[in-house]
Amino acid sequence: MALLQHLCSAPLTRAIRSRSLTFSSRAMSTTLTPTRVGHVDSQVLLGMSEQELQQLALDLGQQSFRGKQLHHLIYKRKVKEIQDFSQLPQAFRNELQEGGWRVGRSSIHQSVTVADGTVKLLIKLADNRLIETVGIPVEDNKGSFRLTACVSSQVGCPLRCSFCATGKGGYSRNLQRHEIVEQVLAIEEVFKKRVTNVVFMGMGEPMLNLKSVIEAHRCLNKDVQIGQRMITISTVGVPNTIKKLASYKLQSTLAISLHAPNQKLRETIVPSAKSYPLDAIMKDCKDYFLETSRRVSFEYTLLAGVNDAVEHAKELAELIHEWGPGYHVNLIPFNPIEGSEYRRPYKKAVQAFVAALESHKVTVSVRQTRGLDASAACGQLRNEFQKSPLQPDTNNPQAQLDVAAIAC
Repeated sequence: MALLQHLCSAPLTRAIRSRSLTFSSRAMSTTLTPTRVGHVDSQVLLGMSEQELQQLALDLGQQSFRGKQLHHLIYKRKVKEIQDFSQLPQAFRNELQEGGWRVGRSSIHQSVTVADGTVKLLIKLADNRLIETVGIPVEDNKGSFRLTACVSSQVGCPLRCSFCATGKGGYSRNLQRHEIVEQVLAIEEVFKKRVTNVVFMGMGEPMLNLKSVIEAHRCLNKDVQIGQRMITISTVGVPNTIKKLASYKLQSTLAISLHAPNQKLRETIVPSAKSYPLDAIMKDCKDYFLETSRRVSFEYTLLAGVNDAVEHAKELAELIHEWGPGYHVNLIPFNPIEGSEYRRPYKKAVQAFVAALESHKVTVSVRQTRGLDASAACGQLRNEFQKSPLQPDTNNPQAQLDVAAIAC
């Protein structure tokens, strides 16, 4: 999934200028050796609801209000270590640690800050795996401030879309719910402001980790207190998962990474499309709209000379109208990555594509690519520190099943 290509909408005329970078790092090593640890960690406080924390306090012989204190310390004060829970009795803190409990916060291995304010973080997980998350600040002409956190859902991605740096870096495993939630808290700490919007458009395919994504969604909404309508879940398309997502009746936006107006072209860009025909995706999107009354967004990365012709725009418009109302198109000019054969389209080609869609009564916007000079494409920064492609975690059978689920 494109990490920065799928972010903040802005008129194309505000495309960013060349910008300088500011780097900061913490005790970086040139080689990271992943440590094999169990990845189903039930002894993590982050991700638990207030009711669950109250029950934990009762189970450990404390009064239930200690659970409310835990909730405040984790989500409001963002305390990272149990021994720093100064409001709690020392005996309770000791009992939590002796029971194997931990907060579940990871360290920031590297950060890159661009002059436009975009910040990309490389987070080092408990097993030494690296994931990316991005904070995108936007202030409009009226002075209203928005801070979007773009979060990853997997360590790498098994789908290997041809234009995506994440797929080139391999795939290891799904993220747990706390590993998703902590990305948002990390962005809030860096900016010292609340995150207003969350987009599941970082590393990985959210629908291949739907259980953790839904659990993280609940936590972000109820505990971190980000409105459901401010959350977007993006997918390239995994059979049967859109129907399952619809069953939760979330008020969040579903974004489909389409990238082509027909099945043949889409298969060349998105190899996993072979297992999920375009007509099947469109039908599931129509059913999703009918089930949830929430508009579906189509993400379309424009690749120069591949899918950016006016004819492609007309074909896309016909596809959308065939399946009814309730759709919006987000165009993302390609964010160049090292070693890719794809090129970013010229501004004139983007404008012609927009005009063709609008002339066919399709609602469309062009997303400004933020941090273009900061290893901004999804997976690029991680790949700088992880020189060998990841392999699925052999100690985690579920990781093997995830790869097998999408036969390309």
